[in-house]
Amino acid sequence: MSTVPVYPWRLAPDGLATFRQLRAIGLRPGGQDVAAQLERPRRRRGPLVAFLYRIDLALPVRPMTPARWAALERANAARRLCPECGRDAGYRVPASLGMCTPCAYPDTTAA
Repeated sequence: MSTVPVYPWRLAPDGLATFRQLRAIGLRPGGQDVAAQLERPRRRRGPLVAFLYRIDLALPVRPMTPARWAALERANAARRLCPECGRDAGYRVPASLGMCTPCAYPDTTAA
């Protein structure tokens, strides 16, 4: 197993980027292995680690197809549906409640 170079925070060489930095410029790692990692020290805990990828090997982000847009819309609509009353809440139903706010707190809502 090979080890990857470790750089201190903000001192990575040019030509390497994190996943979020790649996404911001319209790229994706494209199956390449991690080229290096950044470590940011923290008090009382282990360091924060960010994996770096080579920009020259990165591929363009795949575009959203109409089928993907439709699937995303259906998934978001399902998260807005209250399982108790069956109505569209107009917002994402909180997982902590498991139902819309009027169903969770029926005595505090105005009728």
